[in-house]
Amino acid sequence: MTTDQILMGVGLTLMLAVGSQVLASRLRIPALIVLLPVGFAAGALIDDVNPERLLGAAFSPLVSLAVAVILYDAGLGLDLARMRGHRRRVVSRLICIGVPVTWLLGALLAAPLLGMSRRAAVMTGAILVVSGPTVVGPLLGFVRPKDRLQHILVWEGSLIDPVGGILGALVFHAVTASTGHYFDSVAAGFLTGVGIGAAGGVAGAAVLWGLFRALPLGEVLGTTVQLAAVIGGAALCDVLREDTGLIAAVMMGLAVANLPGIDVPARRPFFETLVTVILGLLFISISATVTPQSLRHVGLPALGLAAFLVLAVRPVVAAVSTPGTDLTRGERGFIGWMAPRGIVAAATASTFSAGLAAQGIGGAAKILPATFVVIVATVTLYGLTASPVARLLGAVRPSRSRPLLVGGDPWVVDLGVALRSAGLEVVMWAGREQQRERIRQAGIELAPGELLAAVTGQGAELEGITAVFFLTAEDDFNALAATLLRGSVEGVVHRLAAPPESHGVVAPFVGGEVLFGADLTWPAFSRRYKDGAAVLAQPAGTALPPGCDLLFLVRPDGRLDPVTDAGTPPPGPGDTVVLLAPGKRGTARTPERAGR
Repeated sequence: MTTDQILMGVGLTLMLAVGSQVLASRLRIPALIVLLPVGFAAGALIDDVNPERLLGAAFSPLVSLAVAVILYDAGLGLDLARMRGHRRRVVSRLICIGVPVTWLLGALLAAPLLGMSRRAAVMTGAILVVSGPTVVGPLLGFVRPKDRLQHILVWEGSLIDPVGGILGALVFHAVTASTGHYFDSVAAGFLTGVGIGAAGGVAGAAVLWGLFRALPLGEVLGTTVQLAAVIGGAALCDVLREDTGLIAAVMMGLAVANLPGIDVPARRPFFETLVTVILGLLFISISATVTPQSLRHVGLPALGLAAFLVLAVRPVVAAVSTPGTDLTRGERGFIGWMAPRGIVAAATASTFSAGLAAQGIGGAAKILPATFVVIVATVTLYGLTASPVARLLGAVRPSRSRPLLVGGDPWVVDLGVALRSAGLEVVMWAGREQQRERIRQAGIELAPGELLAAVTGQGAELEGITAVFFLTAEDDFNALAATLLRGSVEGVVHRLAAPPESHGVVAPFVGGEVLFGADLTWPAFSRRYKDGAAVLAQPAGTALPPGCDLLFLVRPDGRLDPVTDAGTPPPGPGDTVVLLAPGKRGTARTPERAGR
């Protein structure tokens, strides 16, 4: 290819990847539903976007390293504290039982259905065992299932990808060896591969731990060091044994997320952006290698294989993986209806199908187009049906609001108690241990760990937050944290107003809606609470005490509407009002200013 063709191909691929993701976000559908057909169409119409022409022999190793970065990022979101008891048991069974069952049943059907040899069918079954967090995560974001289902499915997807990658590499070497003893050779090689990958992950995590402990790297350099470590470690492991770098990558991410002494920021804008770009590029590039001619005699049989995996194999795997656990019947059913195929299946098929075809193995040329069809079919099917199926099975989170109150002063805790008495599931976070103990004594759920991690779903993983209210005495903290979190949570983010005489660095200059209007600042709450005011909840139809201020309305369906500087929501029948009302609460307490 000429320089102009290469430049045009790279530019078009990037534009198609990002454009597809933008379109998917506007349509509110998983990006994969747009990326795959766009890549397929681009490959059929434009020769310059074919990655095998653009990159040649470098395409396959670059795909492997790119997937390693994705899995490292997925590993950073895995919190060991959340994976205990029945959840761990289910995840272990889904991998230890689900992988061999899916591999065996998929291979048994692939041979007669796709008209391929036994060796090609064994390879196809191995490729289709994987799911992946990059596919499961966005789908669950639309569905919003219960927290433990979210944990189980994300953990399964994050761990099964490297397992499937190693399995695919080992099956490839076994079937090309023509020994016929596929399962024996794969079993021995698999244990060796897992050992190499785990050792690489431990070594990489140890290097990162030492660097973060010894050097003040900061956010930018610390992120760069992580990227270098995961790519270097994955490359070294892949040199020793193919695809073991995927195990090393997810192990490194898991270790970095859970080891003490490594200060990883809760929000990782660079990694998040990089992973998004990589996913788009990979799906566009791999889809572009699938030609219309290759689908001519594979499309319908591959749809039949996808239907078999969805309607028979996955329910069987879920049925044998969930008995004896505390999951409800509906939750077990939803696990049986969530196994989309993603980037690792596509990358593995792209890597190994050409090699098998070159070896003259019958039907090997059908592996990549068949995998492409299964990916498109499963993602489309689950993307369209996951939400109604989850609702039918009772596997979604309650629709009621789940606010997070940031602050631990007595009036804030009493506000949490009042909202909880109105039927809401309230979560609170505070920085000082005295305030955290006050929250515990009130019987309110305390968000674990670091604030940004708790809210954004990284690290401590606190899902289901529908609104965040910053109610601390630090006006600058409230303003800055609200700005950082806005757009990172499902619902609204509001803060207390800064007093008119505030000389803060941030608060006086940050826009956006503030809670309760400009007059109810932290000092105003403190002063009125000291004078005996109380936070209380009562039905909207009852007479309001004189001199009270309306703070929130709790609707009959559990929706929470705050009073803001933009206006006061009108009360309706069946609403509950939350008020700051003058009165005697016994001995008045003076809230301390946090951090002052």
